[in-house]
Amino acid sequence: MTRHTPQAPGDPVAVRDAATVVLLREGQAGPEVFLQHRVAGMAFAAGMTVFPGGGVDSRDADASVAWHGPEPAQWAEWFDCSEALARALVCAAVRETFEESGVLLAGDESGVVTDTTPYEHVRTALVSREQSLAGFLTESGLTLRADRLRPWANWITPRGEPRRYDTRFFVAALPAGQYADGATTEAERSEWQRPADAMAAAQTGDSALMPPTWVTLSEIGEYATVSDVLATNRRVSPIQPDLINEGDRLKVILEGP
Repeated sequence: MTRHTPQAPGDPVAVRDAATVVLLREGQAGPEVFLQHRVAGMAFAAGMTVFPGGGVDSRDADASVAWHGPEPAQWAEWFDCSEALARALVCAAVRETFEESGVLLAGDESGVVTDTTPYEHVRTALVSREQSLAGFLTESGLTLRADRLRPWANWITPRGEPRRYDTRFFVAALPAGQYADGATTEAERSEWQRPADAMAAAQTGDSALMPPTWVTLSEIGEYATVSDVLATNRRVSPIQPDLINEGDRLKVILEGP
């Protein structure tokens, strides 16, 4: 049964599908995550520390893309959505990760590319929507590697917010030979951090985390290795926080599975 995104009666804000990817690498003290500190002028999550990701583009559902790994039907089951949307979510995850970090989860059936330099010029065209992911992969003779992604969570922006997203979270390991550069206009800086360090920085006021980022960091921090994270079988259920005003403070109420 396909789930429909909860929406308040009369709420004029459309809920847009989105994909977020938690990039992981092995650090000396356990898994590290790739985080970006968004510029203050962004329309959504301004100034927040986030994982790479963004909204689904209509062309992300292009079925012509060469595909290796779990089929859209499997992703549809994991994320409780249609196959068309599942395909679009995986493609959006790959596209947004490449746009915002330079990490490309594509290659051929034997593995993922180790050198993304030949494709660097495509990132700007993808951001401007002059190029689609399917077109880029086809022209480059590349195959999307859906097997390098794992489903992790599903967060929905609270009702009443001016921009709302139904975001599926993925986890993926940094491919061997690739480098996450964070060269995006959406972030003022990017860095790899241990989940515990990222959370500590938020507690001291050095950064700001939204509830989905905080919860995800706390979950990832429980694992000893990246392999352990990727081997986890997650039951993904939608989580939509509620925002309650308590005087001059905004309280977040989490509702999950």
